[in-house]
Amino acid sequence: MYKILIVEDDPMVAMINEEYVKRNSNFEIIGKCNDGRSAISFLEKNKVDLLVLDVFMPKMNGLETLRVIRNRQFEVDAIMVTAANDRESLEEALHLGVVDYLIKPFTYERFQLALNKYITQCKVLKDNEKFNQKSIDNIIDNIRSSSTVSFPKGIQEKTLGLILDYLKTKPDEWFTGDEIAQNINLTGVTVRRYMNYLAESGRVINEMNYETGGRPCMQYKIL
Repeated sequence: MYKILIVEDDPMVAMINEEYVKRNSNFEIIGKCNDGRSAISFLEKNKVDLLVLDVFMPKMNGLETLRVIRNRQFEVDAIMVTAANDRESLEEALHLGVVDYLIKPFTYERFQLALNKYITQCKVLKDNEKFNQKSIDNIIDNIRSSSTVSFPKGIQEKTLGLILDYLKTKPDEWFTGDEIAQNINLTGVTVRRYMNYLAESGRVINEMNYETGGRPCMQYKIL
């Protein structure tokens, strides 16, 4: 099992990251830090395989933290999870060898994709001691193939994004399936299928509303 340290100063984002990691049985969270300095101190005392690392943090930001980690040769990989979408941050993160770079707000599927990419990379490197060009090409192809998002039957990425974009317009409000369907021009049956999927994957919360003045109905709110 791979050991993860979450480094994030936003409590809500840290909670979401933690929940998403817990849904992958290949990983365990061994700590959470809210700035780079405390992350470095944690790494000095604990073995960590992977960081889920934000860029914008107090005291020491994520890129500064990663520079220190590389200079001190800590054997740990990193996935950047950040609101930083500028070219300079991305370039530096890539130069520092991040496994993946996720821009907030990210989907549950995209987060799992990053974790699976790390698993694939670890497995193919562990299974080989020496490499020729063909084996290196196979390794790269395997890592790329793990980067394909897979959705259950009946779930399409475009429709899923349409529903999520609508929910994000009012993140603090509850919506019924019929309200969602009416506002984005989908059928109620389609919306219920997607909302069930989102609830099962931890992307939305749902509860039955009995105060409708008539028949109770399910309502949803994005996490």
